[in-house]
Amino acid sequence: MMFSKPKNKNKKFIACTGKKKYEFMNPKDLILKDGKEKEPVEIASDKNGFVFITWKNKKYQVEIIDKNQNQYEVTVNGVSYSISVESPFSYKRKKYLNKNKQDSKIEHIQAPMPGKIIEFLVEENQVIKVGEPLLILEAMKMQNEILSNIDGKIKSIHFAPEDTVMKDDVLIEVEK
Repeated sequence: MMFSKPKNKNKKFIACTGKKKYEFMNPKDLILKDGKEKEPVEIASDKNGFVFITWKNKKYQVEIIDKNQNQYEVTVNGVSYSISVESPFSYKRKKYLNKNKQDSKIEHIQAPMPGKIIEFLVEENQVIKVGEPLLILEAMKMQNEILSNIDGKIKSIHFAPEDTVMKDDVLIEVEK
């Protein structure tokens, strides 16, 4: 029996979180490149099965909530993030397609996770700014403030307080 090194040992991947981009090598060479900085990342689990990453001398608890192809929903210290992991080719393709798509005048604010709506903090026809809180969504006994990612005007609200929503349900439509 003969063993050989995997051909893709030094294959580069790109993790995208919104506008931030991190580069890393696969499989165990965990060094993230954030701009010009390169920082090692350590992944460890404790005896209770919790997973932690250590990056820039800080320890963070990590949990993978959902995985769908190259899309991941993870929580780091209780904060939820959507991350896509791309090869350099797929990253360039995704960037090209996003650059050349037709911009819609309506933006959909979707539920980042399943949960129950506690309260809407905005009303229809209200003008909003980036970073402004839109609603409070309870998930896993934690209340999460859902913030606006665009400037615009609330066109419609699709649910009411106490409604249960699933991940990716359209909660609010915002006119740019």
